[in-house]
Amino acid sequence: MKISIERAALLKAVSQAQSVVERRNTIPILANVLIEAEGSDVMFRATDLDIEVVDKAPAQVERAGATTVSATTLHEIVRKLPDGALVTLTADAAAGRLTVEAGRSNFSLATLPKEDFPVMASSEYASNFSIEAAKLRRLFDKSKFAISTEETRYYLNGVYMHVSTGEDGPVLRCVATDGHRLARIDTGLPAGADEMPGVIVPRKTVGELRKLLDDDEMKIAVSVSETKVRFATPDITLTSKVIDGTFPDYTRVIPQGNTRKLEVDASDFARAVDRVATVSSERSRAVKLQLDEDRLILSVNAPDSGAAEEELAVSYNDERLEIGFNAKYLLEIASQVDRENAVFMFNSSGDPTLMREGNDMSAVYVVMPMRV
Repeated sequence: MKISIERAALLKAVSQAQSVVERRNTIPILANVLIEAEGSDVMFRATDLDIEVVDKAPAQVERAGATTVSATTLHEIVRKLPDGALVTLTADAAAGRLTVEAGRSNFSLATLPKEDFPVMASSEYASNFSIEAAKLRRLFDKSKFAISTEETRYYLNGVYMHVSTGEDGPVLRCVATDGHRLARIDTGLPAGADEMPGVIVPRKTVGELRKLLDDDEMKIAVSVSETKVRFATPDITLTSKVIDGTFPDYTRVIPQGNTRKLEVDASDFARAVDRVATVSSERSRAVKLQLDEDRLILSVNAPDSGAAEEELAVSYNDERLEIGFNAKYLLEIASQVDRENAVFMFNSSGDPTLMREGNDMSAVYVVMPMRV
């Protein structure tokens, strides 16, 4: 195999591949990226047996062929090469080496045979549809903060993507929760998605998917089966196993009868929470909200380090209420708000609180209170 490729195209493809590769693994081939050159394209394939990413880049292919080489080492080399360099990759199967040349730089890397590289079995997808990158990005960006990191409740270690019914009819919905907070985000149901089985997309896949979604104009082809999910752009295909488990009935957690309404400027609120939380001990980080007629007092009392209080002008005209929250959860939820106003709906100091952006019901958040 011998190819010449622009450094920028090579760096983009290899950085996507090396981020999927697990740093610590007992199977040497899994640390490698499979490079396959044919026609006028070169494919870079990497896997950790749960996720597989295939990145296609244009190249001058002098000799077609394939080899595998350490993804991390190749990435580091390409990253340090000068901008605009033309990189030549030459594989010598007999010697088990890949030569990387650019200008006056020359590297010789050990390779492993391409036959050893595990390719993820392709499955039949029950549902295939396409969706704008911006919509998919919103679904995952706004929900991923609530993914649980608790390994024992593995079915919460991802985002539950499924078809549901929203205010105005059928929607594609993403939900994530860790038992303390919950995010539920909707977008209009794309054509062809109505038969889609609900799947739990793992946390690592959500992180890798984010890299495909920067171009707002791009359409993403989504394919879903009971066991796998695939996201594809013209150049990159990301295939992942889904979490084998049942996502809990999240609708029971979303409060329906909360009537006390607080409306506050989202960025002012987030900054005030951040300021008062500075004095609290890391462990509890509880912030108390005292609500009165058009007035909100945020306070923290940490006996070992001090106390803080800040007042905000808000829109609130229900009876007095005192309620406490974990500062980190409040900050994460407030930072999801794209509009000016965040609306909080309370019931009592012991019940879950609902938050949304203005009157928009397509993004709903729930946070459990703390005793303060």
